Amino acid sequence: MRALTPDLVSRVHRVVPDPGHPADLALLSDEQYRQMTERLIGEIRPGEPLWVFAYGSLLWNPTFGHAEARVGTVHGWHRAYCLHLTRWRGTPEEPGLMLALDRGGSCKGVLFRLPDAEVGKDIELLLRRELVYTDSGNRPHWFDVRTATGNVRALGFVANRACSYYRPEPVPDETVAMLARACGHGGSCAEYLYKTVASLEQYGIHDRHLWRLQERVAQRIQAETGAGI
Repeated sequence: MRALTPDLVSRVHRVVPDPGHPADLALLSDEQYRQMTERLIGEIRPGEPLWVFAYGSLLWNPTFGHAEARVGTVHGWHRAYCLHLTRWRGTPEEPGLMLALDRGGSCKGVLFRLPDAEVGKDIELLLRRELVYTDSGNRPHWFDVRTATGNVRALGFVANRACSYYRPEPVPDETVAMLARACGHGGSCAEYLYKTVASLEQYGIHDRHLWRLQERVAQRIQAETGAGI
Protein backbone atom coordinates (compact mmCIF):
# COMPACT_ATOMS: atom_id res chain seq x y z
CA MET A 1 0.00 0.00 0.00
CA ARG A 2 1.36 3.41 -0.99
CA ALA A 3 2.13 5.75 1.87
CA LEU A 4 1.77 8.88 -0.27
CA THR A 5 -1.96 9.54 -0.60
CA PRO A 6 -4.10 12.16 -2.38
CA ASP A 7 -4.85 13.68 1.02
CA LEU A 8 -1.16 14.19 1.79
CA VAL A 9 -0.52 15.50 -1.72
CA SER A 10 -3.33 18.02 -1.29
CA ARG A 11 -1.60 19.44 1.79
CA VAL A 12 1.39 20.47 -0.30
CA HIS A 13 -0.66 22.15 -3.01
CA ARG A 14 -0.94 25.91 -3.04
CA VAL A 15 -1.91 28.48 -5.63
CA VAL A 16 1.22 29.92 -7.21
CA PRO A 17 1.09 32.57 -9.96
CA ASP A 18 2.88 31.71 -13.18
CA PRO A 19 6.00 33.91 -13.24
CA GLY A 20 6.41 33.40 -16.98
CA HIS A 21 9.37 31.99 -18.82
CA PRO A 22 12.81 32.79 -17.37
CA ALA A 23 14.42 35.75 -19.11
CA ASP A 24 17.69 33.85 -19.57
CA LEU A 25 16.12 30.91 -21.45
CA ALA A 26 15.23 31.24 -25.14
CA LEU A 27 12.07 29.51 -26.40
CA LEU A 28 12.35 27.10 -29.29
CA SER A 29 10.82 28.49 -32.50
CA ASP A 30 8.19 26.89 -34.73
CA GLU A 31 10.88 26.41 -37.36
CA GLN A 32 13.13 24.57 -34.91
CA TYR A 33 10.26 22.25 -33.95
CA ARG A 34 9.55 21.63 -37.63
CA GLN A 35 13.19 20.77 -38.33
CA MET A 36 13.43 18.41 -35.35
CA THR A 37 10.17 16.73 -36.35
CA GLU A 38 11.37 16.17 -39.91
CA ARG A 39 14.69 14.78 -38.67
CA LEU A 40 13.01 12.29 -36.35
CA ILE A 41 10.52 11.22 -39.02
CA GLY A 42 13.48 10.60 -41.31
CA GLU A 43 15.05 8.35 -38.67
CA ILE A 44 12.05 6.00 -38.58
CA ARG A 45 12.95 2.88 -40.53
CA PRO A 46 10.79 1.93 -43.55
CA GLY A 47 7.74 -0.03 -42.43
CA GLU A 48 8.60 0.51 -38.76
CA PRO A 49 5.82 1.72 -36.42
CA LEU A 50 6.54 4.58 -34.05
CA TRP A 51 6.83 3.51 -30.43
CA VAL A 52 7.31 6.00 -27.60
CA PHE A 53 8.98 4.98 -24.33
CA ALA A 54 7.28 6.49 -21.27
CA TYR A 55 8.83 6.41 -17.81
CA GLY A 56 7.26 9.36 -15.95
CA SER A 57 4.52 11.88 -16.63
CA LEU A 58 3.89 10.62 -20.17
CA LEU A 59 2.25 7.64 -18.46
CA TRP A 60 -0.51 9.80 -17.00
CA ASN A 61 -0.39 12.94 -19.13
CA PRO A 62 0.40 11.94 -22.74
CA THR A 63 0.02 14.14 -25.80
CA PHE A 64 -1.11 11.25 -28.00
CA GLY A 65 -3.49 8.36 -28.35
CA HIS A 66 -2.01 4.90 -28.78
CA ALA A 67 -2.86 1.69 -30.60
CA GLU A 68 -0.93 -0.64 -28.26
CA ALA A 69 0.95 -0.58 -24.96
CA ARG A 70 3.71 -2.89 -23.71
CA VAL A 71 5.95 -2.95 -20.68
CA GLY A 72 9.64 -2.79 -21.58
CA THR A 73 13.09 -2.15 -20.15
CA VAL A 74 15.87 0.11 -21.37
CA HIS A 75 19.44 -0.50 -20.26
CA GLY A 76 22.03 2.21 -19.73
CA TRP A 77 19.51 4.72 -18.33
CA HIS A 78 17.67 5.13 -15.01
CA ARG A 79 15.06 7.46 -13.52
CA ALA A 80 16.69 10.31 -11.62
CA TYR A 81 15.45 13.54 -10.09
CA CYS A 82 18.12 15.47 -11.92
CA LEU A 83 16.23 18.49 -13.33
CA HIS A 84 16.02 21.38 -10.86
CA LEU A 85 12.98 23.61 -11.26
CA THR A 86 12.28 27.18 -10.20
CA ARG A 87 9.10 27.25 -12.32
CA TRP A 88 6.21 24.88 -13.10
CA ARG A 89 6.57 22.56 -10.04
CA GLY A 90 8.86 24.80 -8.03
CA THR A 91 9.76 28.40 -7.26
CA PRO A 92 13.03 30.22 -6.63
CA GLU A 93 12.20 30.14 -2.90
CA GLU A 94 11.29 26.41 -2.90
CA PRO A 95 12.95 24.78 -5.93
CA GLY A 96 11.51 21.53 -7.19
CA LEU A 97 12.83 18.43 -8.93
CA MET A 98 11.67 16.58 -12.01
CA LEU A 99 12.51 13.14 -13.30
CA ALA A 100 14.61 12.49 -16.37
CA LEU A 101 16.49 9.47 -17.63
CA ASP A 102 20.13 9.80 -16.59
CA ARG A 103 23.04 7.58 -17.54
CA GLY A 104 23.60 4.20 -15.96
CA GLY A 105 21.49 1.32 -14.69
CA SER A 106 18.17 0.37 -16.25
CA CYS A 107 14.58 1.58 -16.35
CA LYS A 108 11.32 -0.31 -16.77
CA GLY A 109 8.58 1.71 -18.40
CA VAL A 110 5.77 1.50 -20.93
CA LEU A 111 5.96 1.47 -24.71
CA PHE A 112 3.12 3.11 -26.62
CA ARG A 113 2.63 2.37 -30.32
CA LEU A 114 1.27 5.45 -32.04
CA PRO A 115 -1.22 5.31 -34.95
CA ASP A 116 0.60 5.56 -38.28
CA ALA A 117 -1.67 8.29 -39.65
CA GLU A 118 -0.77 10.73 -36.88
CA VAL A 119 3.00 10.21 -36.61
CA GLY A 120 4.13 13.64 -37.83
CA LYS A 121 1.63 15.54 -35.70
CA ASP A 122 2.29 13.37 -32.66
CA ILE A 123 6.06 13.80 -32.85
CA GLU A 124 5.77 17.58 -33.00
CA LEU A 125 3.32 17.66 -30.08
CA LEU A 126 5.66 15.41 -28.13
CA LEU A 127 8.63 17.68 -28.85
CA ARG A 128 6.66 20.76 -27.81
CA ARG A 129 5.76 19.02 -24.55
CA GLU A 130 9.26 17.80 -23.69
CA LEU A 131 11.44 20.56 -25.17
CA VAL A 132 10.53 24.16 -24.43
CA TYR A 133 13.83 26.03 -24.47
CA THR A 134 16.93 25.92 -26.64
CA ASP A 135 18.66 25.03 -23.36
CA SER A 136 16.37 22.08 -22.67
CA GLY A 137 16.57 19.57 -19.83
CA ASN A 138 15.70 16.71 -22.20
CA ARG A 139 16.88 15.56 -25.59
CA PRO A 140 15.34 13.02 -28.00
CA HIS A 141 16.88 9.55 -28.00
CA TRP A 142 16.17 6.27 -29.78
CA PHE A 143 16.09 3.30 -27.40
CA ASP A 144 16.40 -0.42 -27.97
CA VAL A 145 13.74 -1.61 -25.51
CA ARG A 146 13.50 -5.19 -24.29
CA THR A 147 9.98 -6.59 -23.97
CA ALA A 148 8.52 -10.01 -23.28
CA THR A 149 7.79 -10.39 -27.00
CA GLY A 150 11.11 -9.12 -28.36
CA ASN A 151 13.08 -5.92 -28.72
CA VAL A 152 11.39 -2.73 -29.88
CA ARG A 153 13.01 0.46 -31.16
CA ALA A 154 11.35 3.45 -29.50
CA LEU A 155 11.61 7.20 -29.31
CA GLY A 156 12.06 8.75 -25.90
CA PHE A 157 13.91 11.46 -24.02
CA VAL A 158 17.00 11.48 -21.83
CA ALA A 159 18.55 14.09 -19.59
CA ASN A 160 20.61 16.78 -21.28
CA ARG A 161 23.61 17.05 -18.97
CA ALA A 162 24.69 20.27 -20.70
CA CYS A 163 21.46 21.98 -19.63
CA SER A 164 21.82 24.84 -17.14
CA TYR A 165 19.29 23.30 -14.74
CA TYR A 166 20.64 19.74 -14.84
CA ARG A 167 22.19 18.52 -11.58
CA PRO A 168 22.92 14.98 -10.39
CA GLU A 169 20.10 13.77 -8.14
CA PRO A 170 20.63 15.21 -4.62
CA VAL A 171 21.33 13.01 -1.61
CA PRO A 172 18.14 11.26 -0.39
CA ASP A 173 17.41 13.61 2.52
CA GLU A 174 17.61 16.66 0.27
CA THR A 175 15.55 15.02 -2.46
CA VAL A 176 12.82 14.08 0.02
CA ALA A 177 12.71 17.59 1.51
CA MET A 178 12.36 19.19 -1.93
CA LEU A 179 9.69 16.76 -3.13
CA ALA A 180 7.69 17.21 0.06
CA ARG A 181 7.62 21.01 -0.17
CA ALA A 182 8.01 22.30 -3.72
CA CYS A 183 4.97 23.56 -5.60
CA GLY A 184 4.60 25.86 -8.59
CA HIS A 185 1.83 27.01 -10.87
CA GLY A 186 1.87 23.59 -12.56
CA GLY A 187 1.36 21.66 -9.34
CA SER A 188 3.51 20.10 -6.66
CA CYS A 189 6.41 17.69 -6.83
CA ALA A 190 4.54 15.41 -4.42
CA GLU A 191 1.66 15.22 -6.92
CA TYR A 192 4.11 14.34 -9.72
CA LEU A 193 5.66 11.56 -7.61
CA TYR A 194 2.26 10.21 -6.55
CA LYS A 195 0.89 10.08 -10.10
CA THR A 196 4.06 8.49 -11.48
CA VAL A 197 4.17 5.72 -8.88
CA ALA A 198 0.42 5.08 -9.22
CA SER A 199 0.67 4.91 -13.03
CA LEU A 200 3.62 2.52 -12.91
CA GLU A 201 1.64 0.29 -10.55
CA GLN A 202 -1.18 0.08 -13.07
CA TYR A 203 1.26 -1.58 -15.46
CA GLY A 204 2.71 -3.85 -12.79
CA ILE A 205 5.96 -1.87 -12.51
CA HIS A 206 7.58 -1.43 -9.10
CA ASP A 207 10.43 1.07 -9.10
CA ARG A 208 12.18 0.53 -5.77
CA HIS A 209 13.78 3.98 -5.76
CA LEU A 210 10.49 5.83 -6.35
CA TRP A 211 8.68 3.54 -3.91
CA ARG A 212 11.13 4.40 -1.14
CA LEU A 213 10.92 8.08 -2.02
CA GLN A 214 7.12 8.13 -1.83
CA GLU A 215 7.28 6.52 1.61
CA ARG A 216 9.76 9.09 2.89
CA VAL A 217 7.98 12.03 1.23
CA ALA A 218 4.72 10.91 2.87
CA GLN A 219 6.43 10.75 6.26
CA ARG A 220 7.94 14.21 5.72
CA ILE A 221 4.61 15.77 4.74
CA GLN A 222 2.94 14.13 7.71
CA ALA A 223 5.62 15.46 10.07
CA GLU A 224 5.41 19.00 8.66
CA THR A 225 1.61 19.24 8.39
CA GLY A 226 0.38 16.91 11.12
CA ALA A 227 -1.53 14.87 8.55
CA GLY A 228 -2.31 11.22 9.14
CA ILE A 229 -1.30 8.63 6.60
